[in-house]
Amino acid sequence: MKASAGDSPWQDCAMVERLRASSFDAAAIFTTFSQSPLPAALMCQLAGIPARLAHCRENPYRLLTDWVPETEPEQGIRHEVERHLDLVATVGATGERGGLSLQVPPAAATAALGRLRQAGHDPAAPWLLAHPGSTAESRRYPPELYADALAQLSAETGYRVVLTGDASERQLVDDLAARLGEIAVPLAGVLAFPELCGLIAAAPLLVCGNTGPAHIAAAVGTPVVVLYALTNPQHTPWGSVARVLTHDVPCRWCFRSVCPQGHHDCMRMIPPAEVVEAALELLRGVRSPARPEPARVGREPGEDAGDRDRDVQHVVGAVDRQQPEDVVAVDDAPDRDEQIDDSEAQRV
Repeated sequence: MKASAGDSPWQDCAMVERLRASSFDAAAIFTTFSQSPLPAALMCQLAGIPARLAHCRENPYRLLTDWVPETEPEQGIRHEVERHLDLVATVGATGERGGLSLQVPPAAATAALGRLRQAGHDPAAPWLLAHPGSTAESRRYPPELYADALAQLSAETGYRVVLTGDASERQLVDDLAARLGEIAVPLAGVLAFPELCGLIAAAPLLVCGNTGPAHIAAAVGTPVVVLYALTNPQHTPWGSVARVLTHDVPCRWCFRSVCPQGHHDCMRMIPPAEVVEAALELLRGVRSPARPEPARVGREPGEDAGDRDRDVQHVVGAVDRQQPEDVVAVDDAPDRDEQIDDSEAQRV
């Protein structure tokens, strides 16, 4: 639970009452290793939720009824999905581990294609999707390289490029559209979230950074090329048909929203031709090889720090995961930015 402008104790009180009114039997509080679950745990306790589960570094006393001691990053960093599945497994909620799942309301899918038509492109004509923005500057692929990659991709396929983003990214999208010319269909700031999900579900391919739409694509089964900044190993697309493109740098896993070195090489050095090649492979239906486990970053006992495994891995597959009834999952990391950036205060 991060502090933000406009926060007030009355909002917290309203959340407690909302939780109380729902009469939940249990709460699973999802955090990254750099976050404390205790503010959310306190809310759940005040709301009368009898069972409260979370990872926690310090002794939570009565705030948690089921305490799983925090082991990250000292004993390695798991993919965030794996971390949360491991957490609920401690109370018996287990199952096969595979893909995410997201159901898009039919009305939202229809509205999304209507937005595309209003922007001047027939949804039945060839198109692909690109989402160039990100809340963190360190996770944005340079616009001039994006333009080169998307122009080459359009020339190879004949597809137009639909560009999405929220209202704050309209300038970025408009500038990229100007570089691309008539092949671009800019839609920044016009899609509600369900419509964005519907558009991603309808697209034959998404090109984006390690940001929210990559995970939506994984959940709806759309192939995705992810230009992955090496800021955080926890957020590769999970259980998806994907190409994850990176450029290795000595400063990998900086957990920063702004490149601390100023060179941005983990993104800037990804060649546009590599983006095009990955996109064409996915459009042709060439799947990434399945890998048995997601990345774990950290030292094994006795391992030298210089020998750490730096690979970013992802799993290809899908499975329907069920959650126990009457359990609320409280996600304490809503925006998925680099959670230990010194510039981001947390409430404890």
